[in-house]
Amino acid sequence: MAVEKNIESFLKLDLPGTKWVVGDGPQLEELMQRYPKVRFLGAKGHDELPAYYNCADVFVFPSKTDTFGLVLLEAMACGIPVAAYPVEGPIDVVDNGISGVLKHDLKQACLQALKLDKDAVRAHAESRSWESATQQFLQHLHLAHRPEHGKVPGIKPVRESR
Repeated sequence: MAVEKNIESFLKLDLPGTKWVVGDGPQLEELMQRYPKVRFLGAKGHDELPAYYNCADVFVFPSKTDTFGLVLLEAMACGIPVAAYPVEGPIDVVDNGISGVLKHDLKQACLQALKLDKDAVRAHAESRSWESATQQFLQHLHLAHRPEHGKVPGIKPVRESR
């Protein structure tokens, strides 16, 4: 837990249920003292994380600066919808309204994410596999290298002037 993770914006929210936080870092002790009702579970190994995801109703990703957030896909692969800010990273991974809810009001994002279909959440994560990413990349390469009606990609036609 570090300032760039913006964990405190989640901890401050008045939400139903119990808040769990997995991880450690320089802010851990301070946050534990300030939020005694939160369950701070410490760092967990990669093989342990699915058990924690599967106990959650919503995965809250409060960072506004993380650029990708593999944890988003991990949570969605377990059928857990994501609540996050609509910033770079989450907007690239979350299908808003399907696999999670992206809002500037994180509390509303959390509450709305509770209503999402877990099967649709998981299906979205499955569409973001290495295989699908590779196929999408190859498709873009194919399109970029295919001349369209005699045009060469990246070269603008020149008009003759008289």
